[in-house]
Amino acid sequence: MRRAVLAAIAVAVLATGCGATQGDTNSSSDKASSPAKKAPETPETPETPKSAKTLDGTLLVADFGADTVSFVDPAPGKGVFDSVKVGHAPYGLVVGDDGRAWVATAEGVAVVDTDSREREALIPYETEGLGPVTDGEYRGGGMGIALAPDGEHAYVGVNVPDGNGALETIDTRTEKVTDTASVGRRPFDVDVSRDGRQVYATDHDSFDVTVLDTRGGDTRRIEVAPYGTEGGLGSWLKPHYAAVRPSDGKLLLPFEGEKLVVVDPDTGRSTVERMTANTHQHGVTITPDGTLLAVGTGPIDPSEDEGPSLTVRAPGGKEKVVPLDGPHEDVAVSDDGRTAYVTGGFTRDGYWNGITVVDIDSGDTRRLAAGERPLGIAVL
Repeated sequence: MRRAVLAAIAVAVLATGCGATQGDTNSSSDKASSPAKKAPETPETPETPKSAKTLDGTLLVADFGADTVSFVDPAPGKGVFDSVKVGHAPYGLVVGDDGRAWVATAEGVAVVDTDSREREALIPYETEGLGPVTDGEYRGGGMGIALAPDGEHAYVGVNVPDGNGALETIDTRTEKVTDTASVGRRPFDVDVSRDGRQVYATDHDSFDVTVLDTRGGDTRRIEVAPYGTEGGLGSWLKPHYAAVRPSDGKLLLPFEGEKLVVVDPDTGRSTVERMTANTHQHGVTITPDGTLLAVGTGPIDPSEDEGPSLTVRAPGGKEKVVPLDGPHEDVAVSDDGRTAYVTGGFTRDGYWNGITVVDIDSGDTRRLAAGERPLGIAVL
């Protein structure tokens, strides 16, 4: 993709694309003409009794189009078998070793016991100026969320419409907010360093990552803009999601299936590696061996860019690009590293109500009906 072409498109779609104004209930990130796709109907899977323990390997997804999280059996012919009301427009989620899920909603952070499949708490945000509880990516409230390695704190990125966001720290024992720090605009994603001493908020609309020192509470911002910041809020070329590389703790941020920005959070310096998918990229995850998975939502310019895909990038940089049918948003990987689960919710138009299951070795895919506009996903 040529930067000049992308800049021109960014200006043309200032109110509809990655640069949509914060009053727009659509989101930021695929071509505006993406057709909505009808998901296959949810299989008639018998509801699992609440007394039955949730099995390992179950998927938990945040239903951005509803007020629930769904429990999904990913086996062929299966699907959603239970759901729990958590709060309006849930976005990101994370699950701790104790089985509790922490879900960022427009109203607060919901705490869900994934064994009993019940909500045990809804923790209100301390940040002011969130506006009314509403829908859409630009709504006020929680977006990215992560847990400290020891499970003692949860960190949630809070979007403040028309302004800089916040990073709230939650004590997972007391289930209360204990600290709030200012970050950039619209913290799409939150990640934590391997030693728990730093938290990283990926600030979509300010082209940067905010680094929080968990010991002293200090913050600093690192610009991440491999294409520059031309276009401002109207630009498509902004950071979305990041992953912490296990080998050295550096942050990996994919851009447009063309560039992987590798950020050293200690020095603020970055390098750029080539990527090959040539598609607008959103959600990422990384396996313990350093394999990076990046979701391609589709083209910015259909005349030059490729369609939706999942990039599987080995630690040495070799990539496999698996084509997907329709836009997707986020991704999780099975414990054995052999299967990826890619949510079809997508933060813009063109979403569908399901998950694509990807065999990482063969590249084979199948669709699984799941939830209502599912975004965040975790494997239990």
